[in-house]
Amino acid sequence: MTEAIRPESREPDSLERGSFSDGARTFSVRASSEHAPDSFQVYADENQRELVLVVTGMNSQNLKAAWGAEWRTASSGWREWFEAKAFMVFHNGDRPMKGRVRVCNG
Repeated sequence: MTEAIRPESREPDSLERGSFSDGARTFSVRASSEHAPDSFQVYADENQRELVLVVTGMNSQNLKAAWGAEWRTASSGWREWFEAKAFMVFHNGDRPMKGRVRVCNG
């Protein structure tokens, strides 16, 4: 029995957690696995080869950050802001667009 080849899926990638921007570029956050990921990657402008940041040790709480070559020279303030945004997206996904509010009736 041969397995049918499915056409490329248009469903969102389950490892993608969301994205954020610094005003000049868009950065996407991707988990290492679907269930209990131990790390995540952040890449620029929808190009998974342009890694900006990789954070490992999520499950062990022994966090280690590795910056891509182009990003190591960014200011410490920018890198601190970037890490905070990346963690927020990793844990919570995209935030609602500015001016939009989610309401729960229950």
